[in-house]
Amino acid sequence: MLALLVQATPAFAQGRATTSKQSGPQLQAAADINQRLQTAREKLAASIAATQAVDSRIGPDDLLNIAIFEAPELNSTVRVSAGGEISLQLLGAVHAAGLTPLELELALQILLRRTYMKDPHVSVFIQELQSHPVSVVGAVKMPGVFQIRGTKTVIEVLSMAQGLADDAGDTVLIMRGGEKAEAGNLGGRDAQQDGIEEINLKSLLESSNSSSNVSVRPGDIVKVPRAGIVYVVGEVNKPGGFVLQNNESISVLQALALAQGATHTSSISHARIIRTDSATGKRTEIPMNLGKIFSGKRPDALLQPKDIVFVPNSAAKSVLFRGSEAALQTAAGVAIYKW
Repeated sequence: MLALLVQATPAFAQGRATTSKQSGPQLQAAADINQRLQTAREKLAASIAATQAVDSRIGPDDLLNIAIFEAPELNSTVRVSAGGEISLQLLGAVHAAGLTPLELELALQILLRRTYMKDPHVSVFIQELQSHPVSVVGAVKMPGVFQIRGTKTVIEVLSMAQGLADDAGDTVLIMRGGEKAEAGNLGGRDAQQDGIEEINLKSLLESSNSSSNVSVRPGDIVKVPRAGIVYVVGEVNKPGGFVLQNNESISVLQALALAQGATHTSSISHARIIRTDSATGKRTEIPMNLGKIFSGKRPDALLQPKDIVFVPNSAAKSVLFRGSEAALQTAAGVAIYKW
């Protein structure tokens, strides 16, 4: 038995060493992953704490529910004034703007303890948030003013406005509201962030890089400029307005192609571009011989946003076309009669 034990010991030691060698890297990798997860959890906790701190700040026009447990008759619903104060029974005017509900609770308890109560307990609840507005304007489906808690990303704010309109341009402008942010005591804002920030919509919506999806804070204005539109009307197969995607330039022939070409009765040699001066509102007409453009005798012209390409009717072609239709109908009728 002793001999067998002696023989088995080296094998057991060798097997244990092999197992240790195999499991060592795995344990190290697991420890590394756990460490990373712990770091991520700590960062997330810090982010949530910071968001909650910003989220719960009281501001002007907010509606507060204030309950005093020892004196229910003093319970009240008050709105914060433009100066950041609330008016309460016994206490009069109390400054509330910039405080969290918990900080206001402690302040009210201190004031009550000084004069009226031995150990008061106060509860403050924000019933209606009005001091954290973000305005969304321009080419969105539902422009308006939205109240947000803490911060939102650009995509979240655009989603609140029901997304982009069909004529949205290729950029989003974020106009930082520095003064309102300071009035709300939101903190954490850098003076360099105030101003106008421009974001490319294509990068924002299509790229996997989240750097374009910047934070939007209370007091900011999100504006989506409208894209340029050109119009093709008259003797074309599909008249209408065509959006310039990504504000790209478009030529007369490209616009005509979008309108599915001219009709059989059009006078392509007498087409014209109707252009409106954005500064004065004055309209000018630019003659455009499409026939010479088709043959390459004249260069294709680039259109500007709000240009109108008008293709008139040709009276001679209309008479000829109607005569041809009448002849075809007569011939068809004769053929049917003979048959």
